[in-house]
Amino acid sequence: MATARNRSHKHFQLDAVKIKRAQKALRAKTETEAIERALDLAITEHESNRLVLEASERFIKSGIDIKDVYGTLGS
Repeated sequence: MATARNRSHKHFQLDAVKIKRAQKALRAKTETEAIERALDLAITEHESNRLVLEASERFIKSGIDIKDVYGTLGS
């Protein structure tokens, strides 16, 4: 979570219903906390996706031979 010294004061026009839904879903006490948690989740998801993509690319480049022993992948 952000500390007092790395916060900046911003003005946004946001959907109040979405904020309240996020606040409830994230169990945040305040709207600011809900927005911070949502941003943290977005950043974490992005990092996770990046790591999965890198791992997938390494796997494909490794040249491993995958056999469809159940015949479910098709030709």
